[in-house]
Amino acid sequence: MEYEAVIGLETHVQLRTKSKMWCGCANQYGSEPNTNVCPVCLGMPGVLPVPNEEALRLTVLTGYLLNCEIPRFAKFDRKSYFYPDMPKNYQLTQYDKPSTANGFVEFEFSSGAGVSPAQPGLSRVRITRAHLEEDVGKSTHFERHSGLDFNRAGVPLMEIVTEPDITSPDMAYAYLNTLTEILHQGGVSDCDMEKGMVRCDVNISVRPVGSKELGAKIEIKNMNSFSGVRRAAEYEIARQIEAVKRGEKLIQSTRRWDDVTGVTEQMRTKEDAHDYRYFPDPDLMPLAPTDDWLAEVKSRVMELPLVRKQRLMREYGLPAGDAEVFRSNVELGNYFENLAKQTKNPKAVANWIINNLLAKLASGTGVSPVQPDAHADGEFGEGQAGRAVPLLTLADLKFKPEALLELVGLVEAKTISSSAAQQVFAEMFDTGKAPAVIVQEKGLAQVSDTGAIEKFCDEAITANPNPVADYKAGKVAALNSLKGQVMKLSKGKANPALVGEILERKLKA
Repeated sequence: MEYEAVIGLETHVQLRTKSKMWCGCANQYGSEPNTNVCPVCLGMPGVLPVPNEEALRLTVLTGYLLNCEIPRFAKFDRKSYFYPDMPKNYQLTQYDKPSTANGFVEFEFSSGAGVSPAQPGLSRVRITRAHLEEDVGKSTHFERHSGLDFNRAGVPLMEIVTEPDITSPDMAYAYLNTLTEILHQGGVSDCDMEKGMVRCDVNISVRPVGSKELGAKIEIKNMNSFSGVRRAAEYEIARQIEAVKRGEKLIQSTRRWDDVTGVTEQMRTKEDAHDYRYFPDPDLMPLAPTDDWLAEVKSRVMELPLVRKQRLMREYGLPAGDAEVFRSNVELGNYFENLAKQTKNPKAVANWIINNLLAKLASGTGVSPVQPDAHADGEFGEGQAGRAVPLLTLADLKFKPEALLELVGLVEAKTISSSAAQQVFAEMFDTGKAPAVIVQEKGLAQVSDTGAIEKFCDEAITANPNPVADYKAGKVAALNSLKGQVMKLSKGKANPALVGEILERKLKA
């Protein structure tokens, strides 16, 4: 019997706020342990929480970005939590009345199930809810004792829960990259996994192919990298299938992933919702957003990265690879669009930005070479693996954006050759001078005078009898040798197209 995997994800994302969820303590990574704390963070008797309105806004903003419904009534609940990193012994969260519900994320992944009903070639994962809660402290275990740092306790944390729509580890990986890209570009979170801003729980079950009934849900807790999620899911799926084929009955449980040994290990049998003894928090009023408040939040919705990529391809005729660069780098994409609207050749502008400008921005001292976004590890916070990380920014450029249009125009008008254009761009980048000025100062204008080029061709033909003989004997490639000689005689200024035409005419005559 063949089996298939069913995967659901719970992604925990710290929100981009200045202060914590219930108090004025700084939401700041890297401070000395237990310095961003107060009686509220530490769960002292008699304290009262005060909600962070920006965290409420960012949660609803996430709902809009993920195509969710925004209920007109939401509330906070107490979830019993008997671990030392939560001093209150309960976590404030949203249980049955979350701030957002019933959305979806579409992304570029076409293998397996979950194909988007709207667009072939895309996959869709349904979002059950994106609800707001608080983070817990951090435990550090030493050889003979443990330490607790409550700087993270009370930081606004959003949990984004999917339906079990994911069918493979690769699909989970693609979804997580898309989700964090949306949240990062949308200003919801920095999504820096190295700082613990994104963590993921993976729920996996297996069932016979074609069956509609879900198997026992086994959860892998606190994954801190998306590549780890993929590796853990690959192992766990294989483990569960082998166990079922042996006749073993799987039970709902929680496991941890050991990235060194490459195996999952059981931590405990899984609690059900009633074990947490949820009840409405008596210190916090329900949330009933007004039309004006929702309109203000909705005004912060930006163009989704995938929508942006598709639009760039549609409106400017860009290939997918070019549009992908501008999708992942919003500032660079805006820079391109500003110029593309002013030219009839947006592809040429894109070429100069991607192939030349990005390389120059990243060529400063101390920058190690990186390839364009190929999702080497793919997620925010893992060293931006596979992403170009420039030392300089567009704000540091010495030339005006329109200078690129001028450079493209000089090449199209055949005023300068493509090789000369490279020299002009390098000078533009270093000095900020206009392209036409550089061409004049350095004498880079292309020679298109037929008489002058004919003279160079005659000299090349006379001085190189062997390539001439080869060409006349049918070796067409020999013409390139003669072209090179002409370009050398003209110091690279001759129009290459004219050189080729004149040489062919003279040799055939």
